[in-house]
Amino acid sequence: MALRLIAEVSAHCDLPCGVYDPAQAKIEAQSVKACMEKYHGSDDADFKARAVSIKEQRSNMVKEHLWVLWTDYFKPPHFEKYQQLHGLFNEATKLAGAAGTKGSNDVAVADQLLGKIDEIADIFWETKKA
Repeated sequence: MALRLIAEVSAHCDLPCGVYDPAQAKIEAQSVKACMEKYHGSDDADFKARAVSIKEQRSNMVKEHLWVLWTDYFKPPHFEKYQQLHGLFNEATKLAGAAGTKGSNDVAVADQLLGKIDEIADIFWETKKA
């Protein structure tokens, strides 16, 4: 009798494809901010509940896109050259988490998250020039 092991795995790409872009995280973060703005602009309790639910889902997606960049795209030479990179990713993923946009409706927190993503994107595009 043969023993078969089955494992479920997930990744950005099953190849890996080598296609990475911080724009994915930024688009989701922009969606988070828009949901917060719509939340604050409405008096409808059901609409506000939907806005919060979507904002929380999108916040998770921001973290996932950032994690892919952090763990799959960036390599040790990048972290050596850009010593702030680990800190930026840590700060950005926390800003997208429960203590950040996922657990808050504060638009200023979404702006902070977008700022961190922009900093990561600047470094990302510098690495593509090399």
